[in-house]
Amino acid sequence: MKEQTFKIEGEYIELIQLLKATGIAQTGGHAKMIVENGEVRRNGQIELRKRAKLVSGDEIITTNHRIKLL
Repeated sequence: MKEQTFKIEGEYIELIQLLKATGIAQTGGHAKMIVENGEVRRNGQIELRKRAKLVSGDEIITTNHRIKLL
């Protein structure tokens, strides 16, 4: 599993934006599909909201990635 950190610019970042910014998803459509398929966990819980507002301290886990938001 690839582990990384991501620094948020501003108060929050939407989930699909994070997936694109980190290279997990190649396009917005791909990011939406990943979320809709239940492949994303936010702080241990499955996150199905594509535009969920992620904040500093959140941990996002997908099939092959773990991202700690700063």
